[in-house]
Amino acid sequence: MTATTDGSTGALPPRAPSASDATAEKTATPAPARTAVRQNTVDAARRATARATDYLLSVQDPAGWWKGDLETNVTMDAEDLLLRQFLGIQDPELTEAAARHIRGQQGADGTWATFYGGPGELSATIEAYVALRLAGDAPDAPHMAQAAAWVRAEGGIAAARVFTRIWLALFGWWKWDDLPQLPPELLYFPKWFPLNIYDFGCWARQTIVPLTIVSAKRPVRPAPFALDELHTDPRRPNPPRPLAPATSWDGLFQRLDKALHVYHKVALPGLRRAAMRSAARWIVERQENDGCWGGIQPPAVYSVIALHLCGYDLDHPVLRAGLDSLDRFAVWREDGTRMIEACQSPVWDTCLATIALADAGVPADHPQLVKAAEWMLAEQIDRPGDWSVKRPQLPSGGWGFEFENDNYPDIDDTAEVVLALRRVRHPDPLRVDAAVRRAVRWNLGMQSKNGAWGAFDVDNTSPFPNRLPFCDFGEVIDPPSADVTAHVVEMLADVGRTHDPRTRRAIAWLLAEQEPDGSWFGRWGTNYLYGTGSVLPALAAAGVPGSHPAVRRAVRWLERVQNDDGGWGEDQRSYQDKERWAGRGASTASQTAWALMALLAAGERDSEPVRRGVRWLAATQREDGSWDEPYFTGTGFPWDFSINYHLYRQVFPLTALGRYLGGGPDGAPVES
Repeated sequence: MTATTDGSTGALPPRAPSASDATAEKTATPAPARTAVRQNTVDAARRATARATDYLLSVQDPAGWWKGDLETNVTMDAEDLLLRQFLGIQDPELTEAAARHIRGQQGADGTWATFYGGPGELSATIEAYVALRLAGDAPDAPHMAQAAAWVRAEGGIAAARVFTRIWLALFGWWKWDDLPQLPPELLYFPKWFPLNIYDFGCWARQTIVPLTIVSAKRPVRPAPFALDELHTDPRRPNPPRPLAPATSWDGLFQRLDKALHVYHKVALPGLRRAAMRSAARWIVERQENDGCWGGIQPPAVYSVIALHLCGYDLDHPVLRAGLDSLDRFAVWREDGTRMIEACQSPVWDTCLATIALADAGVPADHPQLVKAAEWMLAEQIDRPGDWSVKRPQLPSGGWGFEFENDNYPDIDDTAEVVLALRRVRHPDPLRVDAAVRRAVRWNLGMQSKNGAWGAFDVDNTSPFPNRLPFCDFGEVIDPPSADVTAHVVEMLADVGRTHDPRTRRAIAWLLAEQEPDGSWFGRWGTNYLYGTGSVLPALAAAGVPGSHPAVRRAVRWLERVQNDDGGWGEDQRSYQDKERWAGRGASTASQTAWALMALLAAGERDSEPVRRGVRWLAATQREDGSWDEPYFTGTGFPWDFSINYHLYRQVFPLTALGRYLGGGPDGAPVES
C-alpha cells in the first residue's frame, strides 16, 4: 500500500530500490547508455543550479540577510487573538485576516493539524475553534459544529494540553484550580537544586518564568460566550482521574503538584509578592533591543501578560515595545490573510544561503556574499547570557538565530556562521579571523561533559522538568544532539582542529549514537534524514573515510529509504513511530538534498541513487528556480511542534546540487 500524495494517510510509501537494484540496473545498462544518462544528469544539475542561484540571490534583503517565512500551526494565530482579547486591544481588520488564515488551515474532517498532511490535534483544534468564535463564527456553522463534535469525541477541553487550558482559564472557560501549579518562588531555587529555572531549556525557561506570575495571579477576564459545546459533559467539565502509583515518577510529580496547590493557598504574602517582583525583574532584564523576548513568540506573549498583571500599563515602554515586537511576527499575504510566525530565522537562513551559494560556485568575493558576511559579522554577540550560568568564565562569541536575541546565542548557528564566513573573501580578513576565533572558543567552551553539544546550554539534561504535569507542551530540556554536534565537528574540522581531543571525543560520541539501522536521530530537523544528512558530511570533513563501517551502514540505509520517484522524504510521525515512518514520506526538496549531501560526503557521487536524487531535484524545480514544499521538515519540539522553514526548500537543494557538480571537502568535482 502506498502513501497518498499529501502524506495524510497512515500508509507507507512503496519499497525504495535497494543497492542491489541499482547494481543490477548498472550491470544491465550498456556503457554508452550509462555515460549518456550520467551526462544528462550533469547537464540537468547545471541548469537547475544556475536557476536556483539566480533565485536565491534575487531574494536577499538589501541589508545582506535572507529570511524565509517560518510556518508552524494555527495556535500562534489563535493565541495572538486571545492575547488581544485579554488586553482589550482587538482590531476588526486584523481579526478577520487571522480568521481567514485559520479557516484556510482546517482539514476536511473539521480539525486542525500541527503539520501539513498530519492528523488532527486536539489542542490546536480547540484553540482554532475559540479564535474563530472570537472572530464571530457561529457555533452552529457547519465547519464549527464539525470541529466541536470532534473535540468532544477526543475527550473535550479536559484532554487538552496545559497551555490550552491556561488560555481558557484567562476567560473563565476553565478553572485555575484544575491546572498544574508552578509558583514564582521557583526563581529562588539555587542553581544546584532540582527544578531550578536553569534546569529548563532556554525556550521553556523564558516561558515558564512569566507563567509563574500568571499562575499566582489567576486573572479572569469576562468571557464573551460559553464553550459548553467543547466539553464531553458541561456539568462535569473536568472529570476526576485516578493518580498514578505513588512509587512511579508520574505519581510522585502528581502529588507534588497537589502540594503546590496547597502552598498556593498558604503562601506568605510578603514572600509571594517578592517572588513576583523578582520574576518581573528577570523578565524585563531579558527583553531584547527590539522589544521581544528571546526572539520567539510564546515567551513574548506570556511576558506581556505577566508584566501587565504586575501593573505595567499598556503604554509603558516595556509593554509598548513588546507589543510592537509581536506585530513584527505577522506575515500579511496577498490574499489578505495574516499568519503569525513563532519565530524569525534571519541568521540561520543567511548562513545557510551563503553556504549554498558558495558551494554552488558563486565567487567568494561576490558583492552579495560579502554583504551577507558583513551582516553576519555585525550580529556576533559580545555579552554574556543565560548560558553564562554554567560557563561564567567563558567569553562570549556566538550567534543567535533571530534578528535580536543576545541573551540566547546558539551553538548550531554559531557553527554554521563560521562555515559560511570562511567561504567568503571579505575585504577585512583579519576581522573575519578574529570573529571566527571568538566563535570557535565559545563553541568549544559549550561542550557538554559527554563530548557532544546541545543547542543553547551545557549539560542541560536534568530528568525532572519533563516530569512536571505543567510541562506537557513538548521538550523542555536541551540535551546534546547528533545534528548540532555534527555541525560543530564540521566547523572544527574546517578551522583545522580535526585532531583536537575535544573534536575526537565528539566524533566518538557521534559514532556511538548511530541507530542500529545506520541512521542518526534528528533533533532540530525531520528526522533521521536530517540527522544522517548532518553527520556524514561532518565525519567526512573530520577525515573519517567513506569505507568506515558506520558510513557504509548509513549509505545502505539511505539507499533503502529512497522513494520510487528518486527523492527522499520523512513524515513528522517518525518521531512517534520510528518503525513505520523513519525515512518514509512524500519526497521533498529539502530532505532529498539532505540525503544527497550525506551520500556525496560518503563518496557516492557516481552512484545511481545520487543520480536519481539529482534528477528528481532538477525535475521538480519550478521555472523561477525555486522549489515548492508544503511539508514540514523542521523541528521545534520532536512531534509536538513542527516547522516549515520556507527557505529550506531553496538553500539545501542548491547546496546539494553545488556539491554534486563542484565537489566539496570530501571529493573532486564531476567531469563533463
